[in-house]
Amino acid sequence: MALIPESVQSLIDAFSRLPGIGPRTASRLTYFLLKNESDVGEELADALTHLKSDTTYCPECFNIMSADKERCDVCSSSGRDEDLLCVVESPMDVIVIEQSGGYFGKYHVLHGALSPIAGIHPEDLRLQELFERVEKDNFSEVIIATNPSMEGDATALYIRKKLENKPIRFTRLARGLPVGGELEYADPNTLLRALSGRQNF
Repeated sequence: MALIPESVQSLIDAFSRLPGIGPRTASRLTYFLLKNESDVGEELADALTHLKSDTTYCPECFNIMSADKERCDVCSSSGRDEDLLCVVESPMDVIVIEQSGGYFGKYHVLHGALSPIAGIHPEDLRLQELFERVEKDNFSEVIIATNPSMEGDATALYIRKKLENKPIRFTRLARGLPVGGELEYADPNTLLRALSGRQNF
């Protein structure tokens, strides 16, 4: 005998697949939506429907952008420093670096970091596009702003090795960021100090 209707269990299972949400939190969210009399459930369903259809990736930097644009706001801006390229793991990293107010160059989003144990290899990331972009554009500095973790460091070393013959200054964010932490959880002041104190790599 099924104690939970199939539609309820399906939503619990869907919430449980989200990062940071366990079965109990998933159940609480589901039952909140069930008993709530406002339009929050419909608004959530509508937002989820439009999440995929109204967004895409910038063909230049691979950050998230509105689907009705040709390039993202950063890539299409004439006010950005064309000599600087900041390589990050995720679109959330772009947001937190922008919030620091200390960087005005371009970005390249890898969408992950190398992790052979987890089955993430160079071909699974936007690394080839990065190498082609560096080959094509005249960047004077590439800031490798991957997370200060084993995977982030491995990715940074891989990029540096692949581009070692290029006459470009390679830098890493200063270790004002905690080892094992992630950029999206760093506060703007910490990020600003890390950007200002970046070092040759």
